[in-house]
Amino acid sequence: MKKLIKVVGAIIENENNEILCALRSSQMLLPNLWEFPGGKVEENEELATAIVREIDEELKCTIQANEVFHDHTHEYENIKVNLITIKCKLIAGTPIATEHAKLIWLSKENLRSLQWAPADIPAVEQLINEKV
Repeated sequence: MKKLIKVVGAIIENENNEILCALRSSQMLLPNLWEFPGGKVEENEELATAIVREIDEELKCTIQANEVFHDHTHEYENIKVNLITIKCKLIAGTPIATEHAKLIWLSKENLRSLQWAPADIPAVEQLINEKV
C-alpha cells in the first residue's frame, strides 16, 4: 500500500489579483514543475499552522491562512499526496525562492501556461474557473 502524505499549498494572491507560483528546483522530486508553495503537515498540526510555518521556512515571508480552497488526493507512482490548498494573504515580507528555482506572479487566466505538478492541477483549474 502506498504511503499517504498530507501536504498544504498556499494560494497567495497579490493586489493585482495575481497568484504566486513556485518552480520546483532540479534537486526536488518532480523537478522543474510548478506548484503552490507549501509542504508537509506534521502530525497533529493544524492546517493553518502548517501553511504559515512552511511559507516562513521556504519563502521567508509571513502569511495569514484564510480558508481551505481545494482538497485533492493524487496518486503518484510510489506515494499518494493529499494536497490541501489554502487561500492566504501576504502580511509581511516579500517571498524569496530559497528552495524553489523561481517564483513568479501570474494572473489566473495565464496559469495554464505553466507545467504544473499533477497534484496541483485540480486546484489550478478551480482557480481559473472561479467566479470573482
